[in-house]
Amino acid sequence: MAQPFEYDSASASASGEAEASPLERLAEIAARTAEETGKFANVDAILRIPVTMQVVLGSATIPVANLMKLGRGAVVPLDHRVGEPVDVVVNGRIVARGEVVVVEEDNSRFGVSLTEIVGPLGQGDT
Repeated sequence: MAQPFEYDSASASASGEAEASPLERLAEIAARTAEETGKFANVDAILRIPVTMQVVLGSATIPVANLMKLGRGAVVPLDHRVGEPVDVVVNGRIVARGEVVVVEEDNSRFGVSLTEIVGPLGQGDT
């Protein structure tokens, strides 16, 4: 059985390789795994599978009675503070953390600048 592929960013940097994005690393891992195991004839089909991505700004717990009183203009305080990292969640699993930024091309949209990739693939949330 093939050994799992582990990405070592320190050796990549030392060898002069440019730091790959998390998605590029995931594609590389999938491609190597497919080559090593021979189980996937077409990795591209796997890479086209849609996933749900969410950015969690925070959460709040409130009684149903207070929820029913909410109306236009109501403010619900969240458990995250301004400047704290937000969680990037893919299919219900935290995969990264980042900072909320304004998208350069369109000042009316927000984006997330990733600052941390959470744990190796296949491990639980941290």
